[in-house]
Amino acid sequence: MPPREKKNLPVVLSIAGYDPSSGAGVTADIKTIAAHGCYAITCITALTVQSTRGVKRVEMVDSRIITETLEELITDFKVAAVHIGMLGSAEAVRTVAAFLRRNQPGNVVLDPVLKSTSGADLISREGAQVMKDKLLPLADVITPNIDEAAALTGLPVHGVEEMQMAAAQLHRMGARNVIVTGGHLSPPIDLLSRSSGNDVKIFQGEKVSSSHTHGTGCAFASALACNLAHDQSLPDATRDAKQYVFNALKNAVALGKGKGSINHLYRR
Repeated sequence: MPPREKKNLPVVLSIAGYDPSSGAGVTADIKTIAAHGCYAITCITALTVQSTRGVKRVEMVDSRIITETLEELITDFKVAAVHIGMLGSAEAVRTVAAFLRRNQPGNVVLDPVLKSTSGADLISREGAQVMKDKLLPLADVITPNIDEAAALTGLPVHGVEEMQMAAAQLHRMGARNVIVTGGHLSPPIDLLSRSSGNDVKIFQGEKVSSSHTHGTGCAFASALACNLAHDQSLPDATRDAKQYVFNALKNAVALGKGKGSINHLYRR
């Protein structure tokens, strides 16, 4: 007898780069999405040569391939949420923005990836500007870390008050909902700002001493998309995504010779 199909298996689309070490990018997203009881479909925007020791090379995927992949997927699946990670180039940003305008999927989570954990640039200067102008207003929620929030707004971001100021500026730039993540702060703090900055919630966490932090931002944003796909409210989805990353950090396994990955499949 064939296995019964699970009736509620939300489909989450990951649009991101390929990390062959699987600490970040689409392969990490697949693990995170599976851990949240969702089904992952993916569109690769860039190929990278990297390991836990850092990024060695980035090769962009042709924008026509990105467009054809996304259009093929959206005609085949009912997408419950979208996680957008590394885009790399202005052309890729424009391509994804055009896709979102045409199809208007719900629960779009934009993680504005600018640099890798090792410090390598993962988007061109023009691409970052196009992201601010064209893509940021199309996302339901954006999840910059404090460094990305500073780069996007031009403001210093080192603590809660500055996180709130940066979030307010991002609202003025067109962002609907903003989560500024502060995993490197002591204690770790995430700030959720809704309604153009009129509704702010602070989520304080517990510091985990670990060198296995590669891909934490990707995991948070991807987990957030999954929680939204399961019809959670944005505050609840934020809280649970933060808890997921904490558990994945706390239970990371030492793999590789550099800055290793979190344990994406750990759920307890």
